[in-house]
Amino acid sequence: MAEIQRRLQALSEDYTKLQKDLQDTVTSRQKLEAQMQENLGVQNEFEKLKDGETIYKLIGPVLLKQDRTDAESTVKGRLEFIEKEILRLEGHIKETQAKMERKKTEIIQVQTSGQATAGGAGPQPVKGRA
Repeated sequence: MAEIQRRLQALSEDYTKLQKDLQDTVTSRQKLEAQMQENLGVQNEFEKLKDGETIYKLIGPVLLKQDRTDAESTVKGRLEFIEKEILRLEGHIKETQAKMERKKTEIIQVQTSGQATAGGAGPQPVKGRA
């Protein structure tokens, strides 16, 4: 019985690690979504600009003049990178969820085998109490 308890403890710890990994990955994905929305907003602003209007880029506390083509290309590159990262994280999320399901099934199997091994030697309900 002690072996089953140790195994359940190890499986439970693995499951908890997977949950934390999933939570961290989802948080990262949410941050990327926010960055994507921000960059899409910048891209929309570029479309509203008239020819000859000046674009400035904030670098630290300083605004520097930036070429429109460079600015558009930088934002486009960021969006492509963010999209790829989101797809990568979505794959990782699905993979982690599948691992969690397998781990959960394994925990249930160990619990079931432990109960069968105990042969009902566990706590018995007291008659007359609900």
